[in-house]
Amino acid sequence: MLLFASTPAPSLTVGGPILAVALMSVGMIAAAAAGRLWIGVTLSIATGGGLFLLAWALGIAPEAHPLSCGVALFIASVSFAARGALFARSAAGKGWWIAIAVVAGEAAMLATAAGMPDSLPDWLLALLPAQWASAAIQTALAGTGLRAAIPELLALTGTAMATLLVTRLWPRRWPYLIMFTAWLGLSALVLAGV
Repeated sequence: MLLFASTPAPSLTVGGPILAVALMSVGMIAAAAAGRLWIGVTLSIATGGGLFLLAWALGIAPEAHPLSCGVALFIASVSFAARGALFARSAAGKGWWIAIAVVAGEAAMLATAAGMPDSLPDWLLALLPAQWASAAIQTALAGTGLRAAIPELLALTGTAMATLLVTRLWPRRWPYLIMFTAWLGLSALVLAGV
């Protein structure tokens, strides 16, 4: 954010990806390391709120809608922390390694999409929860509210619910089918809304 803010005309399109990666990193890895959903959610919201205030102070998000940003940050934080909690439950102490790998992969995709627009197909980006969070947060940062980001917010909420169901029913493996079916269906919803 400091790098982008130091440019003569800071781009307003970087706030969403930066905040999404921050929420995903802190929320997912903290929940996976601690084995507690609420720890991931709390730390993710604190990080997102701090970065949002920094972006606002630097002028990267001058027209931001605070309530919309808060809703997007909260939903994304719960969704990412839910995945971290599942990794903690299913990998018995090593879930944070899985979380780091997932964060690195999705962050690389977001960086590519932000740095080279149109280099990745829409269907691929529609599969990434980090991209859903990025789009929802960016919509809120643009000051337009969240109506344009309803598919992404529904997708984040739906995957969080499906992931928490799988976590609760662990070690049964069949709920994974519910989670992956929900993920693909919600990805299709996001793609249709693009």
